[in-house]
Amino acid sequence: MSQVAKNRWGFRPVRAAAAGLVTALLCAAGGASATNYSLWVNGRSNNSAVKGSYTDFIYWGPSGTAAGVNKKSVNWDGYNKISTQNYRIRDALDCFCTGNNWCYVAAHSAGNLQVGYALSMYGGSTRSKKNATPGASGTCGNSGGTQTGWNIKWVDIAAGAGGGSELSDVGSWAVSEPLVSDLKTTTARAMYDHNQTRAKWFNMYAGAKGTLYSGILPGQDDEAVAYHSAGGVSGSGGAGYCNPGNPFCGELTMGTAGLRGGKVKWSYHSVVFRDNNESLNHYTKGNWGGVVSKVREHMAANAL
Repeated sequence: MSQVAKNRWGFRPVRAAAAGLVTALLCAAGGASATNYSLWVNGRSNNSAVKGSYTDFIYWGPSGTAAGVNKKSVNWDGYNKISTQNYRIRDALDCFCTGNNWCYVAAHSAGNLQVGYALSMYGGSTRSKKNATPGASGTCGNSGGTQTGWNIKWVDIAAGAGGGSELSDVGSWAVSEPLVSDLKTTTARAMYDHNQTRAKWFNMYAGAKGTLYSGILPGQDDEAVAYHSAGGVSGSGGAGYCNPGNPFCGELTMGTAGLRGGKVKWSYHSVVFRDNNESLNHYTKGNWGGVVSKVREHMAANAL
């Protein structure tokens, strides 16, 4: 049969249809189940969220509020030391951010330390690919195979405590809490290599409605952490940074730009929101409040 006849009788479409069927079958076997998730990592807390549950949003606010695709609440206890509770963050990252699945991560306050610690200390390790079906303990079953680290698109940090808080330094918080010792500025900054994010961007959101502890926290603050921490400023200790035009301290610059005195931000840390109106404090108030509101807006609009 001539090529013209083959074309006339539809041999090309048949081959195309067959190729499409093969592609569809291959996708069904290996890639069709790819899903994106939005993980929310809480900070210091005494709430009663169920540990191991990814559907309990009591720390944040109403669970029906839009906060990114397939949102999950990563409920560590917010009380014990970062190192002893970090397994819960790793369990969540293993569950939802391995294999074909990818994650957007949002964290608040000491949740910044939890995510940073996980990536720096374990982000280069071999992880078993999981099936994204958690049991009561918060762990998921293996789906087959391994990978290095986790599939993370970005990390949004609200009122980050990666640089610690002077409130912990002076004992303004309950000193009996194991976490409080981790939140001392020198301890938090030396806990892990903050520059090692495995090339994942940390988008920093800094609030500035701070009045209660203005004499303790340097520069501008959200009543719990100062701009040096919320802005991801590097160094062994905190320093005072403010909004533009403040005559008493240097500006917390936007993006990755350097700061007064030659200070720089940690690698892959970028200030994307600075509270120039001084209207947002540290606290969620059980309703996605404070500077968390800005992260929620970003996640809802862009974590798709």
